[in-house]
Amino acid sequence: MNKVPYTKTALSYADQLQQLINRGLTIEDEPKALHLLEVISYYRLSGYWYPLLADKQNHQFKPNSTFETAFSIYKFDRELRLLVLRELEKIEVAVRAKMIYVLSQSLGPFWYLDSANFSNPVKHADTLSKIGIEYSRSDEEFVQAFKNKYSDPMPPSWMMLEVSSFGTLSSLYSYLQPTKDKRDIAKYFGLADIVLSSWLHSIVYLRNVCAHHARLWNREMQIQPMIPRHTHRPFINQTSYVSPETGQTLPLNNKTYFILSMVIYLMNTINPKHSIQNKFKALLAKYPNIDPHAMGFPEAWQTEPLWK
Repeated sequence: MNKVPYTKTALSYADQLQQLINRGLTIEDEPKALHLLEVISYYRLSGYWYPLLADKQNHQFKPNSTFETAFSIYKFDRELRLLVLRELEKIEVAVRAKMIYVLSQSLGPFWYLDSANFSNPVKHADTLSKIGIEYSRSDEEFVQAFKNKYSDPMPPSWMMLEVSSFGTLSSLYSYLQPTKDKRDIAKYFGLADIVLSSWLHSIVYLRNVCAHHARLWNREMQIQPMIPRHTHRPFINQTSYVSPETGQTLPLNNKTYFILSMVIYLMNTINPKHSIQNKFKALLAKYPNIDPHAMGFPEAWQTEPLWK
C-alpha cells in the first residue's frame, strides 16, 4: 500500500463536538461533553466510541449511540486499570522478594553481577548496564548510606533489586541459567520456569499499559503470556475460542480475560484471601453496558473454578 502524507488539521473543541454530532453520535449534555474533550482529549476518547461505530471506515455511529455510553466505557476501563495495578504491585513485590531470597541463599549477595549465573552473556551485560543506570539515579537513603560506607562498586542484591525496575527483574529471571534455583522460584508461584519467564514479561507490558492510562478493557495484548500445559494449582480450563468471523480456533492469551486470570492465579499464592473476582464482578454490575465478551470472556467464565 502506498503511503500518503497526513493532511488532517487540528479541530477546536466545538468543531470536534460538531464532528461527532455529524457522524451520528447523540450528545446528551453538550457542556459536559466539551469539558471531557478538553480534559481527556478527542483522540483518547475515540478508542471508547470505536465499538459504537456502524461504519468504521467512514466513522458513522450506530443508531442511538451516545457520548455518555462511550464515557461510561472509559470510566469502566479506568477503574479496571486501577484494580489491576493494585494487584500487580503485590505480584512485583512478591517476585522480587522470592528471587532475592532464593538466589542470595544459593549464590551469594552479588549473584546478579556474575555472568556465570546467566545463559546469555550479551543480554546479561546489557541488563547490568541498565542496573548501573538505576543505581546511579537512585536517591534512596539506603543507597546513599551504602555508597558512603562500603568500597564495593555495587550493593548486594537485596538492596539493588529494590531500586531496579520490574523490567530489569524480569530480564534477570529470564536469562538465569536453567538451574534448580530458577525452577524453585517458579515452583513457588505454581508454574514451570519457562512459563513464569513469559508471564513476567507480560506483566511488565501490562503494567506499562495501566501506568500510561492506555486502553485495557478490550485490548489485544501485543506481549502474550504463554499458555501453561500444566500448573501446580487450578487455572482456567478454557484457553481458546472459536472466532465468529473466521471459524478458526484461536488462543485466548491475547485477551484481557487471560491476563486477569493470570493475575488471579498468581495472587492465589501471594494472598489467598484476595477478592479480585468479586471486585471485578462488582465492576461489571456497576457498568451494565460493558460486554465481557469484548474482553475475551467465554460464555461459561463464571463456572471456571479460578473465577468462583
